[in-house]
Amino acid sequence: MSVRVAVAMSGGVDSSTTAALLVERGYDVVGLMMRMWSEEGDGLLPNKCCSPEAVADARGVCQRLGIPFYLLNVEAEFKTRVVDFFTDGYAGGITPNPCLQCNHHIKFGTLLGKARSLEAEFLATGHYARIVQNPQGDYELYKGLDSNKDQSYALHILSQAQLAHTLFPLGEFTKEQTRELAHKFGLRVASKHDSQDLCFIADGNYRNFMRRNRPDALVAGPILDADGNRLGTHTGLADYTIGQRKGLGIAASEPFYVTAFDASRNAVIVGHADELGKRELVARNVNWIPSSIASRLPLRANVKIRYRSIEHPATLTALAPDNPESVRVQFDAPLRDITPGQAAVFYHDDQCLGGGIIE
Repeated sequence: MSVRVAVAMSGGVDSSTTAALLVERGYDVVGLMMRMWSEEGDGLLPNKCCSPEAVADARGVCQRLGIPFYLLNVEAEFKTRVVDFFTDGYAGGITPNPCLQCNHHIKFGTLLGKARSLEAEFLATGHYARIVQNPQGDYELYKGLDSNKDQSYALHILSQAQLAHTLFPLGEFTKEQTRELAHKFGLRVASKHDSQDLCFIADGNYRNFMRRNRPDALVAGPILDADGNRLGTHTGLADYTIGQRKGLGIAASEPFYVTAFDASRNAVIVGHADELGKRELVARNVNWIPSSIASRLPLRANVKIRYRSIEHPATLTALAPDNPESVRVQFDAPLRDITPGQAAVFYHDDQCLGGGIIE
């Protein structure tokens, strides 16, 4: 009997090509798609990643490949785990990353559990990353070969148990090669455009989303300097990001930038350019891949502080000898865009060592 693999289907070219590759390689493939929460209201578009069109595309691919297709309703859990996490974060003065939350709890939690209940040995996704088992038997995570599509940043949260039952077939391909394969397999989604926006935001504007769903997070308040002097009035914490200069409405000879948020005072804190850069951060709830890497602290690594940021050299040190899940990251040079709520992800060359949430 061939090994059963469940493929996380989205109706896009990456997941569709993943399914086709696995069928070609002789696996017993099952297509799984999740119906997630989406806003309801006049003029609002359905959830991008599980719209009727996306479901039809995914089902059509499975029919062409001759594999079963299942649609799994995870609306309630997605709303609680991802959407509420997102809105609560902005209400609390941080910039949350909902994709990390979705990967941790939904895709490689609920969906992987569903795959295992269907007697699938693996869950395969269309992520551009690679998994390697080292001689000691531990699983390691590496960047995808296509540096422009690498998604290891969003996968640093995976545990050894999750990695042991996960496949990333596209990690060895470029995006162009994936589209070529999709054409070769005769998939009608081969030329379909990639979705870049958060899937649960109907119009692509998170500020509008917050106004519709968490208006309490967009209450006007003071703009303060580091000494507590009031310089102006903001329109709501969620309207601003660390490093923002435009739209502050402050008349001054030298430009001001957003440097921090104070949710307890509903205040936006600003400063001049020389107050913006920081040489260190603290990352909490660090996941090490594999866990043995923590024993090497302190260690040197390259660190990404956002999905699309470049890597920056730094020294990683545990805050306490017995707590490698809280790490101080000291950069070689100051960075201007360190943002609480985003992830700091650690690399050695192409290997993703792990990462945690910026405090």
